[in-house]
Parts: sequence; C-alpha cells; structure tokens
Amino acid sequence: MTVWIAIGATAVGCYLVKLLGLLVPAGALERPLVKRLAALLPVALLAALTAQQTFSTGQHLVLDARGAGLAAAALALVLRAPFLVVIGAAVAVTAGVRAVGG
Repeated sequence: MTVWIAIGATAVGCYLVKLLGLLVPAGALERPLVKRLAALLPVALLAALTAQQTFSTGQHLVLDARGAGLAAAALALVLRAPFLVVIGAAVAVTAGVRAVGG
C-alpha cells in the first residue's frame, strides 16, 4: 500500500509542478537569465546523471570500463564525430576494456 501512496503523491506532485509552470507570467520567461538557465539546466542535469551512473555502484565510487567508454565518447565528441560513431566508440571501448580485464 505504501508504494501506491508514493506513486499517487508523485503523480500529484508532477501535476502541481506542471500547473505551476503554466501559471508563470510570460514576461518572467522572457528574461535573459531565465532563458539562459532554461538552456543550461538540462545539460547540467544530464551530465550529473551520466557521471553518477558511470562512476558509482551503490554507495561506492568506482573507476571501471564505463569510465573508459565515457572517455572514448568524449574524445569522439571533441573530434566532432556523428552521434552513432560516438555511441559506437563508447560501446566498443567499454566492451574491449571488459574483455581485457576479465
């Protein structure tokens, strides 16, 4: 039963956040600072999620094949590779490091 209460509370919370966003005056959304934050916040959140998923296991900080794959993807991005090449490089390097490491 507790799980259903949590699901219901989360759904209501999401709805209220969405409603709050619709109630913000249009003038407030046109400010340069708000526009800049709206552009940068998703990037920062995605970077934080990527780092958390790559460098942690449970409560422990780890450096394993996932870190090498992320480094390969970052290098491919710096070299302006197409998206599928970036993903392919990350997968290939991660698999290679896991195969060599046992």
